[in-house]
Amino acid sequence: MTDHRRIELPDPAATDALGAALAAALPAGRLVVHLLGDLGAGKSSLARALLRALGAQGALRSPTYTLVERHRLREGEAAHLDLYRITDPEELDYLALDELADAVRLWLVEWPQRGGERLPPADLRIVLSLAGDGREAGLSAPSAAGRTWLDALSEPSTDAAPGAH
Repeated sequence: MTDHRRIELPDPAATDALGAALAAALPAGRLVVHLLGDLGAGKSSLARALLRALGAQGALRSPTYTLVERHRLREGEAAHLDLYRITDPEELDYLALDELADAVRLWLVEWPQRGGERLPPADLRIVLSLAGDGREAGLSAPSAAGRTWLDALSEPSTDAAPGAH
């Protein structure tokens, strides 16, 4: 089973394509994705592309200030967290994440290192970084569900990306 993959993202359409490919390969069950990378690396862009490909409608706001945004998907619900403004993992207690646990099928967590042990462990870790004029995504699967997801992931195609030009 695959537990690592590196994907070049030369432009925004490639990021959208990766989101669509991740959506197409999404396995059943509750899944947690940790999105890591510097500011401006594309974490929120990838999260929006994935959510849109899973059927989220309307404005997909970044949870930079709200910390948590919930999205209705074709199948279930997603929670998108941005923990950049968290200074202590104990602050997560005020977000009542445990109340969301049963309702949420997909967790997308930006800056998970700030949440420490208070976050569920990742099934899929995506590290985004700048690479030349574009970006690069390093995907790793620390769980069996994550490895199933990576195994089912086909190479992203910008032709299939929503909004690709």
